Amino acid sequence: MARRATPEEVRAACTQEELGCARTDEIAPLEAIVGQERAVRALEFGLEIDDRGFNIFVAGLPGTGKNTAVQSFLENLAKTKPTPPDWCYVYNFKEPYNPRAIELPPGRGVAFARDMKEFIAAARREIPRAFESEEYAKKREETVESFNKRRSELFAALNQRAQDAGFLIQPTPTGLYIIPVIEGEPVKDKDFANLPPEQQREIIRRREEIEEDVASTFREVHQIEREANQAIRDLDRQVAGFVLGLLVRDLTEKYAPIPAVLSYLEAVQEDIIENLPLFRGIQEGEQKGPPWAKEDPFRRYEVNVLVDNSELTGAPVVMEYNPTYNNLIGRIDREAYFGALVTDFTMIRAGSLHKANGGYLVVPVEELLRNLFAWDGLKRALRERQVVIEDASERFGFFTTKTLQPEPIPLNLKVILLGNPLFYYLLYHYDPDFQELFKVKAEFGTQMDRTPENIRKYAAFFSMLCEKEALLHLDASAMAKLVEYGSRLAEDQRKLSTRFSEIADVVREACYYARKEGAPYATEAHVRRAIEERFYRSNLIQERIQEMIVRGAIKIDTTGEKVGQVNGLAVISLGDISFGRPQRITATVAAGREGVIDIEREAKLGGRIHTKGVLILSGYLNEKYAAEAPLSLSARLVFEQSYEGVEGDSASSTELYALLSALSGLPVRQGLAVTGSINQKGEIQAIGGVNEKIEGFFDVCKAKGLTGDQGVLVPAANRDNLMLREDVVEAVREGRFHIYFVENVDEGIALLTGVPAGERGPDGSFPEGTVHARVAARFKEMAQQLRAAKGEKEKGAGRDESDGQEEKNAGNGAGD
Repeated sequence: MARRATPEEVRAACTQEELGCARTDEIAPLEAIVGQERAVRALEFGLEIDDRGFNIFVAGLPGTGKNTAVQSFLENLAKTKPTPPDWCYVYNFKEPYNPRAIELPPGRGVAFARDMKEFIAAARREIPRAFESEEYAKKREETVESFNKRRSELFAALNQRAQDAGFLIQPTPTGLYIIPVIEGEPVKDKDFANLPPEQQREIIRRREEIEEDVASTFREVHQIEREANQAIRDLDRQVAGFVLGLLVRDLTEKYAPIPAVLSYLEAVQEDIIENLPLFRGIQEGEQKGPPWAKEDPFRRYEVNVLVDNSELTGAPVVMEYNPTYNNLIGRIDREAYFGALVTDFTMIRAGSLHKANGGYLVVPVEELLRNLFAWDGLKRALRERQVVIEDASERFGFFTTKTLQPEPIPLNLKVILLGNPLFYYLLYHYDPDFQELFKVKAEFGTQMDRTPENIRKYAAFFSMLCEKEALLHLDASAMAKLVEYGSRLAEDQRKLSTRFSEIADVVREACYYARKEGAPYATEAHVRRAIEERFYRSNLIQERIQEMIVRGAIKIDTTGEKVGQVNGLAVISLGDISFGRPQRITATVAAGREGVIDIEREAKLGGRIHTKGVLILSGYLNEKYAAEAPLSLSARLVFEQSYEGVEGDSASSTELYALLSALSGLPVRQGLAVTGSINQKGEIQAIGGVNEKIEGFFDVCKAKGLTGDQGVLVPAANRDNLMLREDVVEAVREGRFHIYFVENVDEGIALLTGVPAGERGPDGSFPEGTVHARVAARFKEMAQQLRAAKGEKEKGAGRDESDGQEEKNAGNGAGD
């Protein structure tokens, strides 16, 4: 027999004794993650293990607090970890388009950039000063004089040999002229032509020898000039090297433990010496190198601090909420230069992977998958354990313009993806790399046990929220009401919801109303008002539906009795709220062979689960009544005034009650509404949304007038899911509304019709007058009707055949 629920069974109240305090300002704020022990263990494991591929996917529905919890958990853990190093990019003097990456101890990157800036400024100041000194001028003059002396000696010896051979060497703007001399006088061309041939040939021979001597002398002179220039360069390099040695001494001592910096400083000194005219302010033709070197040649000596951890204590925790490819991997900026876009190593920008290197990177997976190339870029970085900054277009071959190729930076971090469990399953099944790179799943549940310990943690959460956001504190009645609201969200008297974002919003709104009234604490009344106001702001559609029911536009009876008509209950979800809506379900029966026909399915409004529930009805009928007679049934089931799709099997028991009523001819009480699914054995199974369904029918009955006979039949399996509103609980307590727990169809139909369902006796028949006896009799009657109709049809067919034969015979006789 169906059992009526007591007021205590339809809502699990919370007492001050369970809270253990009178106000939230009397307890310590919450510091740990509540009700997520499974997820916390997974996080601890995934963050502590150092093996490759043990990155973490944190799965959980929105509002469970996983983002805040993970960030808080990581920040506390990161404080115990060492601070990772800084990273800088510097100019590569050998390969300008391949900037070098330098690793520095944490906080030293900015200092190194500042030291290099001061070093170059000092070099630009001291090098010209050294070359303007008297000592340098003296050494240069001595060097030049020594080579000039050697050149003068060569020319003097050449002139002497020419004189001895009878020639005079005369320099001119166009070169050297070798003029023969006879008896101390230069020979002119016309005089040379008048000389005897033999003397001319002798002079020409001796002139050729002198020309060879002149050429040899000039070669020696050029060699001397080269040696002079080299000596001057060596002197300049020596002077510059001495100055640089003094300037760089402090830097080499300061960065002695860092070989990469020492190597870079050596390269800088060599480049400065090779480009001394630049530092001396002397223009020597066009500067070589990338385009930007022409505009600012000193930019090559700057240091691009890519990652600066100078203000970081412990490991970094980076929350990347916009994980585009560039935001993750980094980018190379460009600037306009005479109509072209150019770049250099100072325009390399860090991505989240660089900033989180040595620590933790948290990324929403949905945003990651939405951004082009971002997921592939992250996987590649984790797989190769290094970050390669490059344009996505270059990697995929979209453009072939010359650009930078920075040296990769080694990667050592943990990546935590946040997202809906659906994304975890999709990636796990369709992306083989995901299984190798994200081996740890930390799943945040939406419920936790309603134990005294967890209730006190709930109170500690309220205390933490009030302290953190400077809200009014809550008294015990407000906390108790919030605990009950947590069970309402969980739809379970033995559970509490972990959707802390929604609960926190109720606390904020309750504190707003309390502060508006000038109350020192938020109380139960403020929490109740917050909950009601939140629902009121979104329930316009529900009110319109209820108004149409009250005015008769939507036909729902809450009094009287009807055959083949039962009030079912459906849930309408609008995203932010869900509410119950009564739905009239009717059945008609007649003799036939079609069986149970679902009009919703025929109209293509019924979903697959609903269709399954209707098909189960046929299984139940066969199980229950096939012993009396073959089922000769043509039944129609329909949701009246339903113009949208119907899904779910929670109305299958309602449809069965309507069908049994139509078959037995027994009227059903319209003051009762029904919900619950059935199996083929007639057992009532649990359904969802039980609170909204009960409250939906209660609101309609209240609007049309409570009679004391109204109520709802719910599956007994949903007993622990009841967390009804206070007004419904009060109506149950006063006997104006009732909740019945039903185990099977027999209990439900007996309650609805007021007639016992009946059980088969030893002879296999149902007791006279019971519901099942009436239904079985109706099936027999319909079977007889079908047999009689079949017999009449066969007899009519035989008579028609006999009449035809007689007519044929008569025709044959006439012909004879």
